[in-house]
Amino acid sequence: MTFTKLSVIGLGYIGLPTAAVFASRKLNVVGVDVNPQTVDIINEGGIHIVEPDLDMVVHAAVNEGYLRATLTPEESDAYILAVPTPFKDNHSADLSYIESAAKAIAPVLKSGNLVILESTSPVGATEKMADWLAIARPDLTFPQQVGEQSDIRIAHCPERVLPGHVLRELVENDRVIGGMTPKCSEAAISLYKCFVQGDCVVTNARTAEMAKLTENSFRDVNIAFANELSMICDDLDINVWELIALANRHPRVNILQPGAGVGGHCIAVDPWFIVDSAPDKAKIIKTAREVNDSKPEWVLEKITEALNEWHKANPTKSRSESTVAIFGVAFKPDIDDLRESPALEIAKKVSALGCQTYVVEPNIDQLPESLEKDNVSLVDIEKGLTANVVGILVKHKTFNGYVDALKDVTLVDAVGLTNLNF
Repeated sequence: MTFTKLSVIGLGYIGLPTAAVFASRKLNVVGVDVNPQTVDIINEGGIHIVEPDLDMVVHAAVNEGYLRATLTPEESDAYILAVPTPFKDNHSADLSYIESAAKAIAPVLKSGNLVILESTSPVGATEKMADWLAIARPDLTFPQQVGEQSDIRIAHCPERVLPGHVLRELVENDRVIGGMTPKCSEAAISLYKCFVQGDCVVTNARTAEMAKLTENSFRDVNIAFANELSMICDDLDINVWELIALANRHPRVNILQPGAGVGGHCIAVDPWFIVDSAPDKAKIIKTAREVNDSKPEWVLEKITEALNEWHKANPTKSRSESTVAIFGVAFKPDIDDLRESPALEIAKKVSALGCQTYVVEPNIDQLPESLEKDNVSLVDIEKGLTANVVGILVKHKTFNGYVDALKDVTLVDAVGLTNLNF
């Protein structure tokens, strides 16, 4: 198939880089987002997220006329949906963003179009999207209705990129192509191959959905093992960082590093989609989620204990006169993404203790709304080092130059920056 115009629905951490990479290959790309400010920033050649080199690619694509943003979907040859898929309070998937995006593009669909769902989704979500489109456009045929002869091609192609390396990984990584029919897969491959250097591996939509969930669940289980070790080692008075380094000298052992928990839009969310689909079978996956979800509370307890010890040593000081610095509130190092961030939740709960809370986060210019409190301030590293208690919750490279200074403060190092035990 030949594509001359592509619409990307959702211009967030995946949608915007994807749109920019397609546009850099001289494909006419329209990015669609519900946020007017996001649309304006992109149309001015700017970006609203932190991702290395993305600003240059977007700026060039906009200036050359291959990328523009809008609030309303337009007729295109292909549509990529890259919208959020959070979970509800019961850990079931919230597909309302996918449904809204499908209903938004339905009026402009025409025979021969390709619709790809990139959003990480529970098994069956692509089929649901196809049903929503079919209901909205009864004048067109869809794969679930007539198979290979459908007017509209539909596929699932999950993103599998690392924040901070998105542009490179979009190009170099293999892609799993899950078409609802072989012709759907063929159409999706012809689109992605305009920039993907990795292999495009074909399967069906349900397996493609499960593949992404499996990848992130595998990582979650391994992180849970490391986080559980850190809590056990603390009870046994063992330095967990030294222990892991020693264990990893075994040729077939590769234990990950513990942290303050697990955050982000994928690993902290996706395993729950498997648990929700098979609650009686997904025992290890569920337990790993529970271990990782418990780690922020455990880190908070360590910070609270350190603060209480400081007050014992300074009995004339009130809680409001004490200071706690939180180093890092992003969900992982060297990005500005705060989604599902355990560090952010810890910072919020530290501020609720009544102490003056310093947030040291070099990747943001202002505090998120959830931290806009009278006793919370965004400060630089030097100011953070003056706090009575310091909690290192994210291993930003910026902090590396302050390791020696951090060893001289009352410290809770949840990420092993200093290699000091809790």
